[in-house]
Amino acid sequence: MQFDVRTLSADMVIAHLLIDGRDEADARRQVEARGLFVSAIAPVRGTLRTRRGKGLSLVLFSQELLALLTAGLGIVEALEALLEKEASPATRGVLERLLAGLREGQRFSAVLADQPELFPPLYVGIVKAAEGTSDLPRALSRFIDYQQRIDLVRGKLVSAAIYPCILLLVGGGVSLFLIGYVVPRFAEVYQGAGRNLPWLSQQMLNWGQFAGQHTALLLGGIAAVLAGVGLLLRRLAGSGGMASLLARVPGIGERVRIYELSRLYLTLGMLSEGGITIVHAIETVQGMVSPSVRAGLQGARADIEAGLPLSTAFERNALTTPISLRMLRVGERTGDMGPMLTQSAAFYDGEISRWIDRFTRTFEPLLMAAIGLVVGAIVVLLYMPIFDLAGDMS
Repeated sequence: MQFDVRTLSADMVIAHLLIDGRDEADARRQVEARGLFVSAIAPVRGTLRTRRGKGLSLVLFSQELLALLTAGLGIVEALEALLEKEASPATRGVLERLLAGLREGQRFSAVLADQPELFPPLYVGIVKAAEGTSDLPRALSRFIDYQQRIDLVRGKLVSAAIYPCILLLVGGGVSLFLIGYVVPRFAEVYQGAGRNLPWLSQQMLNWGQFAGQHTALLLGGIAAVLAGVGLLLRRLAGSGGMASLLARVPGIGERVRIYELSRLYLTLGMLSEGGITIVHAIETVQGMVSPSVRAGLQGARADIEAGLPLSTAFERNALTTPISLRMLRVGERTGDMGPMLTQSAAFYDGEISRWIDRFTRTFEPLLMAAIGLVVGAIVVLLYMPIFDLAGDMS
């Protein structure tokens, strides 16, 4: 966490520093190591968000470290080089703690594990396995490739959702403008005409008058509903309930399951290729999956420990598809389970990408048509009395 430290130098100059440390004692040691006296120290609020947002980018850190290690530098020299070029105080604090741990004789994986908010168990696990084989660059390369593949699929999902969201915002904005501003003006005109209006037009004009008289209340209600929905979705995403909810939607539930299996197989494949046993890999992955998949993994782990093959254990716990089951059995026969898990994930990724393309090509025109129908219906109901009047005059 980060601490706001008030310091006093030897020449009696007072300054404020932002120190990233494990605890208050660690932050105090870092300041005193610079030859400064600590006069006051206090934790900074919201430090977790600051660290994740502006602190250390795990992929960028891995890429830079991989480049330096490949160039022939040792791990300490590579971290010192990263520290020299780094300008962010938060990242410098992270690198300084890593270097301090290594100089004390700790293993690199142990130093990383001391900062779990920045280095997840998955990352620590592959580094720990690489220490046994003295092949840290290859492990970092695997993690970078893994994270890029995860980000690629996630990016496609986000990109597919952007355009429909823009359409909904624009269509909703136009509809609200018509109901809240245009319809009340037409209502005033029709009230002075002294004519009976069509029932649908009358109902819309009544709603428009209500919206015009209570605009602030309606906007506040809409904002409250949107905020509530956003908070609910955020809680569901944090607790893993979002995947369970989407899994119940017809046509989407199976794709959600395929996406979860893809991420599961890719992670297990990377850990297996890094030298981690499948049982320990399953234990590492359990914190990254939804509750339903986690329950299946626990059952599969128990079956594997009981002596069943991986393919049989996964099949018994609904963690396979017909294609992946065949690929797992091939991996068991050849002894290349890690690469086969990765290939299964690649097959799933391709299937997800094709489904996203088909879904967006179908859903976006339907959404545009629905918005056009809503706006068109409002306009037609507004002009229906004028059409009736024109018919009477003719």
